[in-house]
Amino acid sequence: MTEKSILELRIEGLDCADEAEILRRALKTLEIGEESIGIDILQAKLTVVLGNHSSDDVVTAIDKSGLKAHLWEEGSQGGDHVGLSKWRTGSTLVCGSFTALGFLLHAMEAGGASSALGGAEEGGGPSFLSCLSYSIAILAGGSMVAPKAWVAARNLRPDMNLLMTVAVVGAVSIGEWFEAAMVTFLFAISLWLEKWSVGRAQKAIGSLMDMTPARARVVGEDGELRKVEVDTVQVGTKFTVLPGEKIALDGVIQGGRSEVDQAPITGESKPVKKEPGDDVFAGTLNGDGALDVLSTKLASNTTIANIAKLVSAARSSRSPSERWVDRFAQIYTPIVLLLALLTFLLPPMLGSSWGVWFYRSLVLLVIACPCALVISTPVTIVASLARAARRGVLIKGGEHIETPARLRAIAFDKTGTLTKGDVQVSQVIPLDGHDVEGILGRAAGLESRSDHPLARAIVSYGRELGVEPLPASKVVAIKGKGLRGEVDGRMFWLGSHRYLEERDQETAEVHEKLEELSAAGQSVVVLGDDNHVCGFIALGDAIRPEAKEVTQRLRADGIDRLVMLTGDNHGTAKAIGGQLDLHEIHGEMLPEEKIAKVAELEGEFSPVAMVGDGVNDAPALARASLGIAMGAAGSDVAIETADIALMSDDITAIPWLIEHSRHTLRIVRQNVVFALGLKILVFLLALIGIASLWMAILADAGASLLVIANGLRILRSPGGMPPHMDRG
Repeated sequence: MTEKSILELRIEGLDCADEAEILRRALKTLEIGEESIGIDILQAKLTVVLGNHSSDDVVTAIDKSGLKAHLWEEGSQGGDHVGLSKWRTGSTLVCGSFTALGFLLHAMEAGGASSALGGAEEGGGPSFLSCLSYSIAILAGGSMVAPKAWVAARNLRPDMNLLMTVAVVGAVSIGEWFEAAMVTFLFAISLWLEKWSVGRAQKAIGSLMDMTPARARVVGEDGELRKVEVDTVQVGTKFTVLPGEKIALDGVIQGGRSEVDQAPITGESKPVKKEPGDDVFAGTLNGDGALDVLSTKLASNTTIANIAKLVSAARSSRSPSERWVDRFAQIYTPIVLLLALLTFLLPPMLGSSWGVWFYRSLVLLVIACPCALVISTPVTIVASLARAARRGVLIKGGEHIETPARLRAIAFDKTGTLTKGDVQVSQVIPLDGHDVEGILGRAAGLESRSDHPLARAIVSYGRELGVEPLPASKVVAIKGKGLRGEVDGRMFWLGSHRYLEERDQETAEVHEKLEELSAAGQSVVVLGDDNHVCGFIALGDAIRPEAKEVTQRLRADGIDRLVMLTGDNHGTAKAIGGQLDLHEIHGEMLPEEKIAKVAELEGEFSPVAMVGDGVNDAPALARASLGIAMGAAGSDVAIETADIALMSDDITAIPWLIEHSRHTLRIVRQNVVFALGLKILVFLLALIGIASLWMAILADAGASLLVIANGLRILRSPGGMPPHMDRG
């Protein structure tokens, strides 16, 4: 394999943090750092970024650890999961049946259920038949546990499987056959229920991404429509979408008009009007009109497919809470094991009964494994990722889920973020004998290859007046300032007021006029040649109607600093920022100055978020604690640039994101407190002789199910936002 290639493996039996830790230890022997390892417990999937090692080296290291690795294949997990599920269900039923049979036999022999429950302590030990029934129950229920217990023992890494095995063997050794069988049955039941609940979570999460139709209506060479598999459709193929159908592939409308529900991609609450020339996305729902669409991406590379890949990859990226829980578990388990050992040794050495304290130490062994605590966090984080994706907020990793909750400052780009980005030319002011047509023709020629909102506005305005862009050559971008190029055999430049000052071509008259336009909130583009200024093009951009509400909400949410960073002139920046009640407004900023300002904010208000378009603001997005790209639907660059991508131009998603992040953290903390609190309670009851083995198992199983159910509440929760702001 080549350097930096990625290996994906399915790991048999990967269902708890203990197996995940075994994997990390195995890969550390190859000197593979944790940053190159992604473990998705919910999918039993391991992702490794390979450096100097081959895939065979990785598989061999995993095999030596006692786990089994297979190459990952999409869909292959299902059959394996079904087989394991049937085996687990069957063994659990056998275990329960023979536990009940053994108990009935013992009760009949002992003269009643209370005598059977008393067991060895009352001298009424079970008969051979009862012991045989209990033994079958223990073997059946332990068939899924013993192999993992052996792996844990070999690696000197005690997990729940090893602790349970020791507890059951210990119970048998002191004649507590019913306890041993009952504990085995309850543990088997808890594993089955845990797998079932996690499977439900995985299915719910997967269904959020499974939105595209399997087939498309492709227009053949003969003009006839044929349904074909979407995987076979090539870029540039024409396909038809009938009213009420889901769109199969990303594309551009060639014919027809309709309204399209884009909620699966952007989270928008209302259908969007679409006409020829507009982009459409796979997985979105067509309205009442038929559409002819030209595909622009393969099925494997559509926007929704990329979202699914990123959400899947994000599952392997652990959040700070997950890392804390894992570190805590590594400390917690050995401490409880030591306490169990001391419980077994110290009281008998002081004269108490060995049998009584041995039993209590077995109860502590069951409490020692923190699986209920550990499994709850990844379920909560993945549910949070999926909920956000449904809202049109693509979070690219577990580590980015918690950052919004801790934000103290947010820096915004102006155009397309706080404003609509629908910039329009308001006036053209020619100077020194030039005319409007000449200025527009030259400016449009220089800007014709740019996708910047100002460039599009200039070209569009010229065409409205019947002025086509003049041919331009040798066009060179001047980073953060403007353009230079040759038009009609002469060199012209196009840029900002700042660039004009740098060229030392500004007269008093020009300066006065520029200041007047800037004070009115206009963005001004200056056209000039090597001798003089030819004229101005003034452009205006409206503030988003919801921007004021958003900034007020962010202040109410405790954000200490709201800052505008824009390359537009100071006058325009102040005119826009003043209406939004921002703390700081900075205009005429070069990309490197935006980076410096973000770094300055980080020093005072960390963590800091930068919100921009994901392309022009890429350096600042990368420098901030959290980079948020606006309007990323259909933009691969924007999706790749930021930590979080807002798939629509909906700025209300930012306060929603903060509330969602805080809601996620609240649930994580609830789960941690509940799981630990329940274990501490059973621990104390065990020390005073009230808790039994089966009570400890019920507490552990109940905690697992409750924290998983609590984590899944996020899928249905708006994250604390008012109903009108939740587009989910």
